[in-house]
Amino acid sequence: MKISTKGRYALRMLVDLAEHQQNGFISLNEIAKRQDISKKYLEQIIPIFNNTDVLRTSRGPQGGYMLAKSPDRYTVGEILRITEGSLAPVDCAAQDPVECARGTECVMLPVWQGLNKVINDYLDSITLQDILDREQDRYANDYII
Repeated sequence: MKISTKGRYALRMLVDLAEHQQNGFISLNEIAKRQDISKKYLEQIIPIFNNTDVLRTSRGPQGGYMLAKSPDRYTVGEILRITEGSLAPVDCAAQDPVECARGTECVMLPVWQGLNKVINDYLDSITLQDILDREQDRYANDYII
């Protein structure tokens, strides 16, 4: 499994929205500048979230985007599954029932299913708020005497 640029940038965009949620709706221009991501690329990511409950949008001069829920209600796994699809290392690891003709005799299937579980459990254990908290702790401990 390899996370695409689309998935990585979507996470950065949502973390940025979480970090600046007190500012209300945030324009893509602001996010693009802070994250050093092209606005055009962000414009390609936004439609991915259209039929989800991830973002709220507002049009007009003061318009932009904001998270629909608090940052502690979004997991990295949820966001990556929206942007990437399945996070399974091989297709059969996420199938129930397994569609592979060798599924019943495959000695590797339990390995792939176990890896899939570890990946999803780990990514589902990290929220946007966790990322913000880690970043805040990092800067809180960054002092010079």
